[in-house]
Formats: sequence, C-alpha cells, structure tokens
Amino acid sequence: MIPVRKYHTILLTQEGGVVTAMLNRPERRNAIGPAMVNELLHVLADVHEDGDARVLVLTGAGKAFCAGGDFAQMTSGAEADALPIRGDYADLLLALCRSTKPVVARVNGHAMGGGLGLVAAATFAIASTEAELGTPEINVGLFPMMIMAVLARLVPRRRLVEMMLSGERLRAEEAAAIGLINRAVPPERLDEQVQATVDMLLARSPAALRLGLDAFVMQDDLSLEEALPRLRERLAGVLATDDAREGLMAFLEKRRPVWTGK
Repeated sequence: MIPVRKYHTILLTQEGGVVTAMLNRPERRNAIGPAMVNELLHVLADVHEDGDARVLVLTGAGKAFCAGGDFAQMTSGAEADALPIRGDYADLLLALCRSTKPVVARVNGHAMGGGLGLVAAATFAIASTEAELGTPEINVGLFPMMIMAVLARLVPRRRLVEMMLSGERLRAEEAAAIGLINRAVPPERLDEQVQATVDMLLARSPAALRLGLDAFVMQDDLSLEEALPRLRERLAGVLATDDAREGLMAFLEKRRPVWTGK
C-alpha cells in the first residue's frame, strides 16, 4: 500500500492495484496550483515505489476535471504546511510523461490550460462527452507555454497552433478526432470505459508494461538510427524477465499466464 499522507488538494484511494487520485477543489473547479502540483508529484513517486500499485487513475471532483491554473495560488506559493517540495508544474508533466506505470485520465468534465496538460501527459485519456478541452490562456494575455510541449506530441501542428492562438474549446468528440484523447463516451458510460481500460492494463505483465513504457519514453526523441539499436537491447531485457518466460510458456500450454512482475 502507498503511504498515507496529509493531502489538502486531492483525495487518494487504493483498491488492489489501482490508485485513484481525485483533484479535490470543486469550489475552484479543481484549479491547479503549486500545492496540488506538489501533492501529485508525491503520489506519482509513491505509486512507482509501491510494488502493488499497477495503475494510477487521475480524475476531478464535482463537474470539472481541472479548470486550469489557479492564479491566486501561483502568486502566493504552496501552503505553509504542505509536503516537502518535489518540483513544479514542468516537473509534474515530465513525471507523467515518463511514468513507467500507466496513468489513466478520467476526464469527467472540462479540462482547460494546465488541466489539459495533465490529460495530454497521461498514458490514456477517456473523456465524458459533456467535457470540453482547450487552451484559453490567450484570452487573458497569456500563452500555454509548458503544455505546448506535451500537446505537440499528440495534436497535428496546424491544429495545435489554431487551438493556442484562438483559445478554442473543443468538445470531447473533437478532441478524440485529433488524437488529444483516446475516446469520448457519454457520461453514463465513463466509469465503464475507464474500468475496461484499467482491467486491460491489469491483465498485462507488469514487467512488460514497465519496461515497455520506459523504452517508449527513451526512443521518443531519438532518430531511427539511434533508436533501433537501443530498442534491440531493451528487447533482450524484456526476454530475460520471468514474466516473458511465463507468457511464452502459457501460450504454448494454451493457458492464462500468471504474472509476477519480475
């Protein structure tokens, strides 16, 4: 089990291999500031250190997923009694993108600005059709600087520039069509679809997921000539795991594999 910590801006639950972090500032539409960023960084670190934790689900309390940056907190800093500082918003995006345990964004409502960055940095994103996603920073004289880096890995260039310069709010169906999220589903089917994704992940080898995600991040910024030799080495590492041996034996014996994560 992950450690019990004193969180002020999130609610954390763990059931079996699934950890759920709920952004819990519904009165502020779960706006994200330094305190919430820091708490999420602690959650990610704890999930990666806990052998039982397999999947992290990220969602929001109330009607919104995350309305964006909390400008009041940005100027005042984290709460005085907050946890030790692990980093800032850029560190959080990097930690999400580099996570070797899958992160599933359950987008229950609007995800704007910094909230959209969390969605884009997650491994999977499933949104309610009642959700809107966008980069409205331009409307108040700002620009989505940090989230631009993660959005550019998902959204075609011209479409992304249009989004950022116009401040456009996309319906969830539109976000799915341009690859910003995996899928959009009616609100009554959101939990069902998130659970299906979680169940799919829990049925996979923990070792293969961990090594595969780590390799995916490694090769992301390499040329083909640089990536292939290093991925060949990573494949050898996967083949040497107990899970790989068990998976191949189960295939030959026509039975379900029993994963150990080793």
